[in-house]
Amino acid sequence: MIGAGFWGIEHFTPPWDIFFLPLFNLLVLAYQLLFSDFALAIIVFTIVIRTLLAPLFIRQIRSQKEMQRMQPLIKEVQRKHKGNRQKVSEETMALYKEHGVNPAAGCLPVVLQLPLLFALYQALIRASNVVTLTADQASSDAFANLQAALPGITPIAGETDKFVAPINGACNLDAFNGAFSHFLPLNCQLIDPLKLVEPIHTTVPWLFNLDLAKVDHTFAIPIGGFALSGIAVLAAVLQFVQVKMTSPGSNADDPTSATTSSMVYLFPLLTIFWGGLFQSGLILYWAVYTAYLIVQQYTIMGWGNLFPIFGWRPGWAPPPQEIVPARRKAPDDRERDEGRDRETPPTSSRPGAAPGATRQQQRPGRKRRGRRR
Repeated sequence: MIGAGFWGIEHFTPPWDIFFLPLFNLLVLAYQLLFSDFALAIIVFTIVIRTLLAPLFIRQIRSQKEMQRMQPLIKEVQRKHKGNRQKVSEETMALYKEHGVNPAAGCLPVVLQLPLLFALYQALIRASNVVTLTADQASSDAFANLQAALPGITPIAGETDKFVAPINGACNLDAFNGAFSHFLPLNCQLIDPLKLVEPIHTTVPWLFNLDLAKVDHTFAIPIGGFALSGIAVLAAVLQFVQVKMTSPGSNADDPTSATTSSMVYLFPLLTIFWGGLFQSGLILYWAVYTAYLIVQQYTIMGWGNLFPIFGWRPGWAPPPQEIVPARRKAPDDRERDEGRDRETPPTSSRPGAAPGATRQQQRPGRKRRGRRR
């Protein structure tokens, strides 16, 4: 997308729309091709995006696998230079360089993932065509002027702060650049082949009429004012498996090991918390995305460090392979070996002599004369 006017796109706001518009159009395309099923559209959309980004993530997974194999070497460096952080850091970086591992290899996929999440979040809001306003915004003159310039804005029955935006209408009103940007009609940012005739149906019948444009209350357990989403719990379990597979093993000599281990449990808990705040469509995307990532990781590194879980390791999940560091003799061992060599008597080179026999042992009849006093 290079700007307004490209193949029917009438509204373009750089730089955000550089990320948003391709994803929004791809999501609407999947929706139209899959029998107007928004859940299937999100699933296919996730798989397509994940497949397109696969080369970046495969490189990241291979780097994480090699880092797991290197853990014994890193522990040996930390043991050898215990108390000298600078030396440990230098030796560790030298190991990474020797094995072709880039510790920062996982940053780029994460950086790319953030715009995708924000863009999908906006796409879900835009697709639902339901806009929530504050009481001051709903009673303001600016909103009254917008309603006059954009016919089709209608309040939702029984709601005072929620309105439905039209799918057609003016595309370049000044109000779209401020607090009322979500009232921008859908067709203003869709290419010509994807222009909509009716609003997108975000309610999915086969998911018990779950509305993907709202927080999950269909598979949720209310706890006070918080909805414990079942989809978010599923996404959290998948995320625990995904993070645990790639996390390094525990290391008492590494001060960051405890922090790394805590992330295995912190991220899933955050996912459950987000499930009570964000639309269920976004949580569904995260669950499918994480499941796809688990399959991808398994094909490259097996189960990784997923097991043991609370001390349990199944027979079908062997521990990951590790690089065993070469055993170096301690100074006491070397001194003991050198002393043993000095104590060993020289062997005779006479023909016919028994192997290892000394000169005195070969001539038992000859007595050694000592000096008389």
